[in-house]
Amino acid sequence: MTSPPDDRTLRDTGLAARGTGRVLMIGCGALAREILDLRDANGWTHLDLTCLPAIYHNHPEKIVDAVRAAVAEHRDSYSEIFIAYADCGTGGLLQAACRELGVEMIAGPHCYSFFEGNDTFAARDEITAFYLTDFLVRQFDAFVWKPLGLDRHPELRDMYFGNYDTLVYQAQTDDPALTALAETCAAKLGLRFERRLTGYGDLATHLRDWART
Repeated sequence: MTSPPDDRTLRDTGLAARGTGRVLMIGCGALAREILDLRDANGWTHLDLTCLPAIYHNHPEKIVDAVRAAVAEHRDSYSEIFIAYADCGTGGLLQAACRELGVEMIAGPHCYSFFEGNDTFAARDEITAFYLTDFLVRQFDAFVWKPLGLDRHPELRDMYFGNYDTLVYQAQTDDPALTALAETCAAKLGLRFERRLTGYGDLATHLRDWART
């Protein structure tokens, strides 16, 4: 079993490739645990993983150039490279870059969609839901509370979240402690709480396809 770095390292630095496989996944640090769990559970020892800093979730303008740089850095070392990102706020620019680079990425607008299943997520058409994953529950303060200044100005909460009515926790794992923490996040935002045990969703499908390469 491969132990990923702690969440703070994945958030700020990412994950370096170990150079032990022939197929490389370049992914978001927020997906590192899920990707490594899937790889280890299925014995995909030929898959290697490198992750960009998860904090790019809050700065999608950095994703495309960082993916380009990672592909250029590793292309000569692997027979295949895949991108473990969806669009993730890049407005189609990541898809265009991947097409130009000749690498495949995950289909969908963002991880909330592919964790639930892109078709299922699109059918819900939820415009008043705020989503958290396992990683984002653990890193709620660093990704939501502090960047929005709510630690200093909690009175801004209703301005930011007044048009939401529900916090949806998309649980990749069945962890009571994480569920309790997610409920606390919902309470802090003044939102109704809903938990959905999504598992790995379309991420697992893509990894299975890539593992056959």
